[in-house]
Amino acid sequence: MNVEQARFNMIEQQIRPWDVLDTSVLSLLSAVRREDFVPSANQAQAFMDLEIPLAGGRALLAPRVEARMVQDLSLGKRDSVLLIGAATGYVAALLGHKAQRVIAIESDAALAATARTNLRHAGVNNAEVVVADGVQGFAAQAPFDAILLAGSVAQVPQALLDQLKVGGRLLAIVGNEPVQQATLYTRVSDAQFSSQALFDTLAPRLAGFAEPSRFQF
Repeated sequence: MNVEQARFNMIEQQIRPWDVLDTSVLSLLSAVRREDFVPSANQAQAFMDLEIPLAGGRALLAPRVEARMVQDLSLGKRDSVLLIGAATGYVAALLGHKAQRVIAIESDAALAATARTNLRHAGVNNAEVVVADGVQGFAAQAPFDAILLAGSVAQVPQALLDQLKVGGRLLAIVGNEPVQQATLYTRVSDAQFSSQALFDTLAPRLAGFAEPSRFQF
Protein backbone atom coordinates (compact mmCIF):
# COMPACT_ATOMS: atom_id res chain seq x y z
CA MET A 1 0.00 0.00 0.00
CA ASN A 2 1.25 3.48 -0.87
CA VAL A 3 0.58 5.06 2.52
CA GLU A 4 0.88 8.69 1.45
CA GLN A 5 -1.39 8.16 -1.55
CA ALA A 6 -3.93 6.41 0.67
CA ARG A 7 -3.79 9.31 3.15
CA PHE A 8 -4.25 11.82 0.33
CA ASN A 9 -7.23 9.87 -1.02
CA MET A 10 -8.79 9.72 2.46
CA ILE A 11 -8.57 13.49 2.81
CA GLU A 12 -9.65 14.41 -0.71
CA GLN A 13 -12.28 11.73 -1.39
CA GLN A 14 -13.81 11.16 2.07
CA ILE A 15 -13.12 14.09 4.34
CA ARG A 16 -13.14 17.23 2.19
CA PRO A 17 -16.48 16.28 0.50
CA TRP A 18 -17.97 15.99 3.99
CA ASP A 19 -17.64 19.78 4.42
CA VAL A 20 -14.31 19.61 6.22
CA LEU A 21 -12.82 22.69 4.61
CA ASP A 22 -10.77 24.21 7.45
CA THR A 23 -7.24 24.22 6.04
CA SER A 24 -5.68 23.84 9.49
CA VAL A 25 -7.67 20.64 10.07
CA LEU A 26 -6.85 19.28 6.61
CA SER A 27 -3.16 19.96 7.18
CA LEU A 28 -3.37 18.22 10.54
CA LEU A 29 -4.83 15.12 8.93
CA SER A 30 -1.74 14.96 6.72
CA ALA A 31 0.62 15.42 9.65
CA VAL A 32 -0.88 13.06 12.26
CA ARG A 33 -0.29 9.49 11.13
CA ARG A 34 -3.63 7.75 11.56
CA GLU A 35 -2.07 4.37 10.77
CA ASP A 36 -0.02 4.62 13.98
CA PHE A 37 -3.24 4.70 16.02
CA VAL A 38 -4.91 1.72 14.33
CA PRO A 39 -4.47 -1.84 15.68
CA SER A 40 -1.89 -3.78 13.69
CA ALA A 41 -4.52 -6.27 12.51
CA ASN A 42 -6.46 -3.42 10.86
CA GLN A 43 -3.60 -1.53 9.22
CA ALA A 44 -5.07 -2.03 5.75
CA GLN A 45 -8.23 -0.24 6.90
CA ALA A 46 -6.50 2.80 8.40
CA PHE A 47 -7.62 5.16 5.62
CA MET A 48 -10.94 3.54 4.69
CA ASP A 49 -14.35 5.15 5.15
CA LEU A 50 -15.44 2.84 7.95
CA GLU A 51 -15.35 2.28 11.68
CA ILE A 52 -12.48 0.11 12.92
CA PRO A 53 -13.45 -2.37 15.65
CA LEU A 54 -11.59 -2.38 18.95
CA ALA A 55 -11.69 -4.75 21.92
CA GLY A 56 -14.73 -4.70 24.17
CA GLY A 57 -17.16 -3.72 21.45
CA ARG A 58 -15.58 -0.29 20.97
CA ALA A 59 -14.63 1.22 17.62
CA LEU A 60 -12.69 4.04 16.04
CA LEU A 61 -15.06 6.41 14.26
CA ALA A 62 -14.84 6.81 10.49
CA PRO A 63 -12.15 9.37 9.53
CA ARG A 64 -14.67 11.81 8.05
CA VAL A 65 -16.67 11.87 11.29
CA GLU A 66 -13.55 12.40 13.41
CA ALA A 67 -12.38 15.23 11.17
CA ARG A 68 -15.77 16.94 11.00
CA MET A 69 -16.19 16.88 14.77
CA VAL A 70 -12.72 18.30 15.37
CA GLN A 71 -13.44 21.06 12.85
CA ASP A 72 -16.88 21.90 14.22
CA LEU A 73 -15.58 22.38 17.78
CA SER A 74 -13.80 25.52 16.47
CA LEU A 75 -10.91 25.20 18.89
CA GLY A 76 -8.42 27.90 19.76
CA LYS A 77 -4.80 27.52 20.84
CA ARG A 78 -5.63 28.49 24.44
CA ASP A 79 -8.57 26.12 24.83
CA SER A 80 -8.76 23.33 27.38
CA VAL A 81 -10.59 20.30 26.02
CA LEU A 82 -12.21 17.24 27.57
CA LEU A 83 -12.50 14.17 25.32
CA ILE A 84 -14.84 11.36 26.35
CA GLY A 85 -13.72 8.10 24.77
CA ALA A 86 -9.97 8.26 24.17
CA ALA A 87 -9.88 4.86 22.40
CA THR A 88 -6.42 4.55 20.79
CA GLY A 89 -5.61 8.26 21.12
CA TYR A 90 -6.05 9.47 17.53
CA VAL A 91 -8.73 12.08 18.21
CA ALA A 92 -6.82 13.20 21.31
CA ALA A 93 -3.79 13.75 19.07
CA LEU A 94 -5.80 15.88 16.65
CA LEU A 95 -7.25 17.91 19.51
CA GLY A 96 -3.82 18.28 21.09
CA HIS A 97 -2.54 20.05 17.98
CA LYS A 98 -5.51 22.45 18.02
CA ALA A 99 -5.79 23.27 21.74
CA GLN A 100 -3.60 24.10 24.71
CA ARG A 101 -4.52 21.06 26.78
CA VAL A 102 -6.54 17.87 26.36
CA ILE A 103 -7.80 15.50 29.03
CA ALA A 104 -8.96 12.26 27.40
CA ILE A 105 -11.19 9.98 29.48
CA GLU A 106 -11.17 6.26 28.74
CA SER A 107 -13.10 3.68 30.78
CA ASP A 108 -11.11 0.71 29.40
CA ALA A 109 -7.71 0.54 31.12
CA ALA A 110 -6.06 -1.44 28.30
CA LEU A 111 -7.22 1.05 25.67
CA ALA A 112 -6.06 3.92 27.88
CA ALA A 113 -2.57 2.38 28.06
CA THR A 114 -2.52 2.02 24.27
CA ALA A 115 -3.60 5.64 23.85
CA ARG A 116 -0.83 6.87 26.16
CA THR A 117 1.78 4.91 24.21
CA ASN A 118 0.48 6.12 20.85
CA LEU A 119 0.38 9.75 21.95
CA ARG A 120 3.90 9.54 23.33
CA HIS A 121 5.23 8.03 20.10
CA ALA A 122 3.44 10.77 18.12
CA GLY A 123 5.09 13.47 20.23
CA VAL A 124 1.80 14.80 21.59
CA ASN A 125 2.72 16.02 25.06
CA ASN A 126 -0.31 18.12 25.98
CA ALA A 127 -2.88 15.29 26.01
CA GLU A 128 -3.40 13.33 29.24
CA VAL A 129 -5.29 10.02 29.28
CA VAL A 130 -7.28 9.26 32.43
CA VAL A 131 -9.01 5.97 33.25
CA ALA A 132 -12.45 6.98 34.51
CA ASP A 133 -16.18 6.86 33.84
CA GLY A 134 -16.84 9.28 31.00
CA VAL A 135 -20.42 9.88 32.10
CA GLN A 136 -19.11 11.89 35.05
CA GLY A 137 -16.68 13.93 32.96
CA PHE A 138 -13.72 15.30 34.92
CA ALA A 139 -15.02 17.87 37.38
CA ALA A 140 -11.65 18.23 39.10
CA GLN A 141 -10.27 20.04 36.03
CA ALA A 142 -13.49 21.81 34.95
CA PRO A 143 -14.59 24.13 33.51
CA PHE A 144 -13.56 23.36 29.93
CA ASP A 145 -13.68 25.43 26.77
CA ALA A 146 -14.80 22.39 24.79
CA ILE A 147 -15.98 18.82 25.37
CA LEU A 148 -16.10 16.16 22.65
CA LEU A 149 -17.85 12.80 22.93
CA ALA A 150 -16.18 10.35 20.53
CA GLY A 151 -19.23 8.13 20.10
CA SER A 152 -22.98 8.31 20.37
CA VAL A 153 -25.25 8.73 23.40
CA ALA A 154 -29.00 8.70 23.82
CA GLN A 155 -28.75 12.09 25.49
CA VAL A 156 -26.02 14.27 26.95
CA PRO A 157 -25.89 14.17 30.77
CA GLN A 158 -26.36 17.52 32.47
CA ALA A 159 -23.23 16.74 34.52
CA LEU A 160 -21.14 17.11 31.35
CA LEU A 161 -22.84 20.31 30.19
CA ASP A 162 -22.24 21.79 33.64
CA GLN A 163 -18.47 21.32 33.14
CA LEU A 164 -18.41 23.86 30.30
CA LYS A 165 -17.26 27.43 30.72
CA VAL A 166 -19.77 30.10 29.72
CA GLY A 167 -19.28 30.28 25.96
CA GLY A 168 -17.93 26.72 25.92
CA ARG A 169 -19.05 24.07 23.41
CA LEU A 170 -19.92 20.40 23.72
CA LEU A 171 -20.21 18.24 20.61
CA ALA A 172 -21.84 14.82 20.71
CA ILE A 173 -23.64 12.39 18.41
CA VAL A 174 -27.09 12.13 19.98
CA GLY A 175 -30.09 9.89 19.40
CA ASN A 176 -31.05 6.31 18.67
CA GLU A 177 -30.66 4.31 15.46
CA PRO A 178 -31.68 4.88 12.74
CA VAL A 179 -31.64 8.62 13.52
CA GLN A 180 -28.63 10.22 15.20
CA GLN A 181 -27.37 13.77 14.85
CA ALA A 182 -24.09 15.43 15.68
CA THR A 183 -25.26 18.22 17.96
CA LEU A 184 -23.35 21.25 19.22
CA TYR A 185 -24.33 22.56 22.67
CA THR A 186 -23.15 26.00 23.79
CA ARG A 187 -23.26 27.30 27.35
CA VAL A 188 -24.88 30.70 26.94
CA SER A 189 -24.92 31.59 30.65
CA ASP A 190 -24.59 29.85 34.00
CA ALA A 191 -28.05 28.33 33.65
CA GLN A 192 -28.76 28.43 29.91
CA PHE A 193 -27.61 26.23 27.03
CA SER A 194 -28.36 26.34 23.32
CA SER A 195 -28.17 23.42 20.88
CA GLN A 196 -27.68 23.15 17.13
CA ALA A 197 -27.97 20.00 14.98
CA LEU A 198 -24.98 19.93 12.62
CA PHE A 199 -25.21 16.75 10.55
CA ASP A 200 -26.76 13.29 10.48
CA THR A 201 -24.58 10.27 11.12
CA LEU A 202 -24.46 6.99 13.01
CA ALA A 203 -21.81 6.03 15.56
CA PRO A 204 -21.20 3.27 18.11
CA ARG A 205 -22.37 3.90 21.65
CA LEU A 206 -20.03 5.21 24.30
CA ALA A 207 -19.86 2.81 27.25
CA GLY A 208 -21.66 3.60 30.48
CA PHE A 209 -24.17 6.18 29.29
CA ALA A 210 -27.84 5.65 30.17
CA GLU A 211 -30.22 4.25 27.59
CA PRO A 212 -33.91 5.24 27.48
CA SER A 213 -36.49 2.60 28.24
CA ARG A 214 -37.81 0.84 25.14
CA PHE A 215 -41.17 0.23 26.77
CA GLN A 216 -44.16 2.56 26.47
CA PHE A 217 -47.06 2.36 28.91
